[in-house]
Amino acid sequence: MSKIAIVFHSGYGHTQRVAQAVADGAGAELITIDADGNLPEGGWETLNAAHAIIFGSPTYMGGASWQFKKFADASSKVWFTRGWQDKVFGGFTNSASFNGDKQVTLQYLNTLASQHGGLWVSLGLPPANTKAATRNDVNNLGGSVGLLVQSPSDASAAEVPQGDLDTAKLYGARVAAIAAKLHG
Repeated sequence: MSKIAIVFHSGYGHTQRVAQAVADGAGAELITIDADGNLPEGGWETLNAAHAIIFGSPTYMGGASWQFKKFADASSKVWFTRGWQDKVFGGFTNSASFNGDKQVTLQYLNTLASQHGGLWVSLGLPPANTKAATRNDVNNLGGSVGLLVQSPSDASAAEVPQGDLDTAKLYGARVAAIAAKLHG
């Protein structure tokens, strides 16, 4: 079975809830980037040992949180040695708006994975784009590059839409299945 790690930052708990759903689908270990942009003790070692790494960040002001960016910049030490070459990567983001420029954050996460020589896993699910579609449907935001989640600004972390959490679990399972094919 492949080792999978999810490294993420969550400002208000919503992105953490999504990370847990992705982890449930992937059988992954969570690594939380703290409020100062640092990993917990052993975090880098866990990422280095993983066959797959899933990035997660809220989208703030059209991009990843500064805490996630601090982690990304620090990963240049791994980049220099090609330590994550050929790992499987995925990513997710969450914001209060339905769009909220989430695609820009996903492109950033995808680029980071590509810089590390990684293999990116798309969402792989068709969008729920009919008149009958609801927030409880899988991929109701119509993502393709990675997982998109919308959490209303006045909602608690417990109120992340069920369709988004179901999509997160399916995405985690997809990343795990592809990692297993490539890394056993």
